[in-house]
Amino acid sequence: MSELNKLRWRCRRGTLELDLLLLRYLERAYLSATSEQQQAFLRILDLEDTELMPYLMADRLPADANLAQLVIAIRSLPATLQTGEQAATINGAAN
Repeated sequence: MSELNKLRWRCRRGTLELDLLLLRYLERAYLSATSEQQQAFLRILDLEDTELMPYLMADRLPADANLAQLVIAIRSLPATLQTGEQAATINGAAN
């Protein structure tokens, strides 16, 4: 299993909202992110859903500056996908 597929699997959470937000970041921004940003994303994936939900779905930010910047970046990604991105996400989720 490729590293990206492993990350895609780790983005699958207990709620659809978290799944969509995390997968959107993975598909749109993770590969072009700096190594520091990628490490912050891995740390976000280690959080429990109960801790992660207020960060991504509400106005709360983590105390850690790197995580806070990542949360802002994840929240700011547009919700709509281009047709090619939809196919990539659907095909990636099927793997």
